[in-house]
Amino acid sequence: MASRPNVLNILLGRPLATSEERAESIGPAAGIPIFGLDALSSAAYGPEAALTLLIPLGLLGVKEIVPISLAILILLTIVYFSYRQTIDAYPHGGGSFTVASENLGDGAGLLAAAALMIDYVLTAAVGISAGVGALISAAPQLQPHTLAICLGILALLTLVNMRGVHDTGVIFMIPTYLFLATLLIVIGVGGWHTIASGGHPAPITPLPSPPAATQMLTLWLILKVFSSGCTAMTGVEAVSNGVMAFREDAGRNAKITLTIIIALLAVLLLGIALLCRAYGVAATDPDGGNYESVLSMLTRAVMGHGWFYYTTIGSILLVLALSANTAFADFPRLTRAIALHDFLPHVFLLRGRRLLYSWGIYVLVGLTAILLIIFGGVTDRLIPLYAIGAFLAFTLSQAGMVVHWRRKGNSQLRTAVNGVGALATGVTAAVVLVTKFTSGAWITALLIPSMILIMRAVKRHYVRVGRETQLDTPLSVALVQEPIVVMPIDRWSRITEKGVSFALSLSSDVRCLHVQSGEEADTISEVWEKLIVAPLKGAGKPIPKLVVLKSPYRYILQPMVDYIHSICTAKQEQRVCVLVPELVVRHWWENLMHNRRADLLKVILLVRGNRNIVVINIPWYLEGENGADAEESGVAAALPKP
Repeated sequence: MASRPNVLNILLGRPLATSEERAESIGPAAGIPIFGLDALSSAAYGPEAALTLLIPLGLLGVKEIVPISLAILILLTIVYFSYRQTIDAYPHGGGSFTVASENLGDGAGLLAAAALMIDYVLTAAVGISAGVGALISAAPQLQPHTLAICLGILALLTLVNMRGVHDTGVIFMIPTYLFLATLLIVIGVGGWHTIASGGHPAPITPLPSPPAATQMLTLWLILKVFSSGCTAMTGVEAVSNGVMAFREDAGRNAKITLTIIIALLAVLLLGIALLCRAYGVAATDPDGGNYESVLSMLTRAVMGHGWFYYTTIGSILLVLALSANTAFADFPRLTRAIALHDFLPHVFLLRGRRLLYSWGIYVLVGLTAILLIIFGGVTDRLIPLYAIGAFLAFTLSQAGMVVHWRRKGNSQLRTAVNGVGALATGVTAAVVLVTKFTSGAWITALLIPSMILIMRAVKRHYVRVGRETQLDTPLSVALVQEPIVVMPIDRWSRITEKGVSFALSLSSDVRCLHVQSGEEADTISEVWEKLIVAPLKGAGKPIPKLVVLKSPYRYILQPMVDYIHSICTAKQEQRVCVLVPELVVRHWWENLMHNRRADLLKVILLVRGNRNIVVINIPWYLEGENGADAEESGVAAALPKP
């Protein structure tokens, strides 16, 4: 028992005092892996998601990836400038829920909240599954174990994130910067070879030939490819939502972090698209036996199949898997913000041993695990559900910022920037929803209103609780009176003695309740006068009343509950205090040797009770070697008979 805290300290770090919160703050260097992994890692699966849809076009599809990537970069730039302004306006954290709620009302805020929660869960699931996909590209023999590997990585991520923001940033720095360095080297070397060869570089290792074209390029196909490629923009909001995680000046550090993340993402997306066209890298069927990721083919085409290839694939695997960390960083903050408005249970407001909103992490992990299990840990099965929530949240946030700047006045330029952002992301959200609807986006479209209904139901509950418990009048003197004390009693024992003495200290109206089923002798009635009444009468103390209930059908609890309710009905204003004697054993397995009627009685009174009923536990702790001393003394539970 003594070693347990040490194990926790090793795994999760020592507990942090509230006063140590600022020591957990981070700078841009740690902010990039914490809040930027989702966006940066999407460079590994965003282009592939787009190229997969272009497979029917053959070699022509590879060429079309560049203009589509340029369109995505234009949209990314618009969103970047929009969120810089959001950070300026909300230096304490301006996520979509906060911005939409304050400027557009609760309805828009809940829509943004539901969309973002779904998006964060998908962020975790897609990141992990994409990382495992990269691993399987390098080691195809692991494909049958896809789901198990996904769940193992999820467990590892949970353990790391439970250590807190600061430790997480330090742990994730190495794989993040290794990922960036290797991909930038691939892009740099590939770009040099492309220029040196006049735009037609020869791959170092052979690449599979693109399949023959089976359909023509259509506007509908372009829109579908664009919507899949837009998954590379998810996670852009994370920095604006987590401004308070940065050290002072928090707003400035957040903007620096956002700028670096967007710049790196733009270089990665454009570089990968240009090299795919130059080397003729086309996507392979993810469900086929010869599947290989786009980045795997591109890396070996540029750098060969040596140690650098495996280093790059390893870094991609790590970063894709760790990209779920963005969800771990922001999902708990989002649920806390929603709970502050009473739209989620207040348990999401509680902080754990490492100053984390732990319940947000627990829920995220549970939902992510369910999603991975349902879809088998395959990225392409999850992608159709993705990005809708993100772009819906983008749109609501930018629209809320337009209202914010208009209220401020003299902010025409800022209003215009956020207005363009709202229009661009709104159109993109519509395109993503329409093009992916039949592929699985309908699930997200159905989940969002369902979650809104749940959050409104939570709010109604808290409003009702507040209304019924609110009090602004002085204490009612009429309520200050002795309760009627009811205590179940089976036979005379030390537990019974403890319960009766405590009951008499509470009230002069004590009723000891005994149920006589006819199967055993009524021993308590036989000794009542001698062992209980006589000593109390001699000391001038109040005498408890023995109430014997006949139960011909051997029910024990039901007659007790009926009697307690009958007292409440007879005296509406007087409280009824039910004392429940209970034997507490030293080992869990010893509970199997005693009935648990005390527990059942408490549950029944909790479910069927009312405001005038108060339940108090009277524990008797079993002591001595394996309980021998207590057994020799004749100890037995008053209600839960041994």
